[in-house]
Amino acid sequence: MKKIEAIIRKTRFEDVKDALLAADIEWFSYYDVRGVGKSHQARIYRGVMYDTSYIERTLVSIVVRDKNVEKTIQAIMQAAHTGEIGDGRIFVLPVEESVRIRTAERGDIALYNAELEE
Repeated sequence: MKKIEAIIRKTRFEDVKDALLAADIEWFSYYDVRGVGKSHQARIYRGVMYDTSYIERTLVSIVVRDKNVEKTIQAIMQAAHTGEIGDGRIFVLPVEESVRIRTAERGDIALYNAELEE
């Protein structure tokens, strides 16, 4: 099992969500986050100067079985890509164990409903 965390543009979240659902990734969490990047500049919008030293992004967090890692990464990359600086990052981390609280199932089976896959 792997945990995939993707930091993406807020404006691309709906596209990423749709791509994940199309790739049969039906469960994930997301959070609004802020970060600091290399680019520091002030922008003027309607006569008001805004500091862009922090960047608002969305963090998508997903735990998947090993067989679904690559298709999850590809779905995120295709949906989040704009070709401009600031498209985001994807991190893949190992997951040692998962437990479904309701049934006490452990391991891969705790990540999906086996009866739906038959």
